[in-house]
Amino acid sequence: MNTKTLFYILKRIVLAIATIWVVISITFFLMHAVPGGPFIGEKAISKEAQAALEAKYGLDKPLLEQYTTYLGDIVTKFDFGPSLKQRGRSVINIILTGMKTSAKLGLIAAAGAAVSGIILGAVAALRRNKFIDKVIMVITTAFVSMPSFIMGSLLLILISVNLKWLPANGSTTQGLILPVITLMLYPLAYITRLTRSSMLDVLGQDYIRTARAKGVSGRNVIYGHAVKNALIPVITYIGPMLAFIVTGSMVVEQIFAVPGIGRQFISSITNRDYTMIMGTTIFLASLIVIMNLISDILYKVVDPRIEFD
Repeated sequence: MNTKTLFYILKRIVLAIATIWVVISITFFLMHAVPGGPFIGEKAISKEAQAALEAKYGLDKPLLEQYTTYLGDIVTKFDFGPSLKQRGRSVINIILTGMKTSAKLGLIAAAGAAVSGIILGAVAALRRNKFIDKVIMVITTAFVSMPSFIMGSLLLILISVNLKWLPANGSTTQGLILPVITLMLYPLAYITRLTRSSMLDVLGQDYIRTARAKGVSGRNVIYGHAVKNALIPVITYIGPMLAFIVTGSMVVEQIFAVPGIGRQFISSITNRDYTMIMGTTIFLASLIVIMNLISDILYKVVDPRIEFD
């Protein structure tokens, strides 16, 4: 690793930390600016009891003091505090428990989308303007255009309710099949279209024509030159796609009752669980930033000609 590459990576890490700090700050102050509080909805709670709860969790202190204390706990102890609604549980424990399901869901969906998208995109490019190319483009256009909550609801009604092939509850292994398919369809369609356009561009390059003129077999031209170079734009998307699938699973987890981090995030908003909102927001923002950083670094691995600025 040369000095220029190392400097680029260090610069990106500093920018990533700054981005996460901005997310923390904006979320913290906007959350406290909304009227109400986490204990207002408690049944039959007196003003004295509400004041005691606020004092227990430090919500009675000045806002700036709460902010600096919260930042200090994150930096020094990696502590997001206790959940204000799920008494006796820490935020980090809830996040890690939810991530066991969300990570499994996301990784399977991402792997399926990447492999299937690359294969379908390559086939469409190699059969340009043929029947199979048109079929693939029509289907992927439909998947790209349809939001995940619409697709999830349709699959739920068709497969689980009408046909009764799979359970609607995502808390079981079989119940995760439909959420995985729902999360997989949009990135699969996007990767298919991206691979197709990239492959068509690469197949028209001079070095591909030169390789063919030298007598290199069609298979070696496609797999040794075209596919490898066509994957560079795909790799730029795969990193953010992993984060997108996990963060985008919020609605899907609600539809299929999957006990993951997305469901916890939605629940924390409706319950005004300040610490849980902050913890999940920071975690998901960090995931997106880290995935973008990793995808940038992978450019160099795939194509050594790429220079970092």
